Amino acid sequence: MNKRIAWVVLVLFMVAAVLGGCGGQKPADKPADKPAQQEPPKVRDINLATGTTTGVYYVLGNGMAQMWNNKVPNVRASAQATEASVQNMNLLQRKETDIGMSMNQVTGNAYNGKDKFEGRANKDLRVMTAMYPNTVQIVVTAKSGVKSLTDLKGKRFVPGAAGSGTEVSAREILKVHGIDYNADKNVMKVDFVGFTEAVELMKNGQADGALISAGLPNAAVMDLMNSADVKLVSLSPDMVDKIVKEMPWYYPTTIPAGTYKGQTEPINTVAQANLLVTRADLEEDLIYQLTKAIFENKADLVAAHSAAKDITLENALNGLMGVPLHPGAAKYFKEKGLQVPAN
Repeated sequence: MNKRIAWVVLVLFMVAAVLGGCGGQKPADKPADKPAQQEPPKVRDINLATGTTTGVYYVLGNGMAQMWNNKVPNVRASAQATEASVQNMNLLQRKETDIGMSMNQVTGNAYNGKDKFEGRANKDLRVMTAMYPNTVQIVVTAKSGVKSLTDLKGKRFVPGAAGSGTEVSAREILKVHGIDYNADKNVMKVDFVGFTEAVELMKNGQADGALISAGLPNAAVMDLMNSADVKLVSLSPDMVDKIVKEMPWYYPTTIPAGTYKGQTEPINTVAQANLLVTRADLEEDLIYQLTKAIFENKADLVAAHSAAKDITLENALNGLMGVPLHPGAAKYFKEKGLQVPAN
């Protein structure tokens, strides 16, 4: 009996040993899964349509693009030279640019389908901010004898590149002075060219005057005032009042004495707001970041062009012409305590 018990115990011990050898060994650890590699943030290309190479739009636009590249993560911005406001609105409508600079009345016309945009209103336009005022500057040669805009009848004049915001302003302001070069081809000889070409025509004696609508100071006007016998022409107080009454996108202003070489007196004129305009389909956070960067890095913009000194929160919502703010811009201005107009 004792032998049988001992045998059973031995068998049970052996079975336990075998089972322990099979199941007691810790399975080898599986190699740890490698953490999933995060894809690098996608870089967003931004095209900014500006203006002619001697205008404030182009100079400031290049500074703005560079500032965005330096201050806004994952943005690669570039500035494009154009014929300015009207072309920029067309580029936005065709989605061939992301942001464009434009005079406020051109922006309003594009949004509502008026004037150059008859029959093709672009309700997808959105404003980021008002920038600096565009000051109307009428430059004439000393030998032209022009003392007021009415004296331009029969003269050779450059109103700006055809269809540009400057040309729109020239047409509007000259019409108030009884000069309609579209209706009467003989009232004056016009050359539809940009600022650079206007300077060359006046230097070479091929034009008696030009209208340049831009920030102060303007490189083309500086070039003329520094190298040719020219002067700026003031608008009479009565004409300023008439322009502002008939076209409320303009407001009275002066070109301070000393803005240009040889300019010893202030010049009475009118100005209008310049807008930074984008498309409704651009992402809210992107436009928020770009708008925020403009106001938080203003010194960078002033270093590019002194006109940027007038880019302020106080001016940001001036002259929007009923065009809605982009939600990203509206978000930033609300954070800053501005009363944002309802879209």
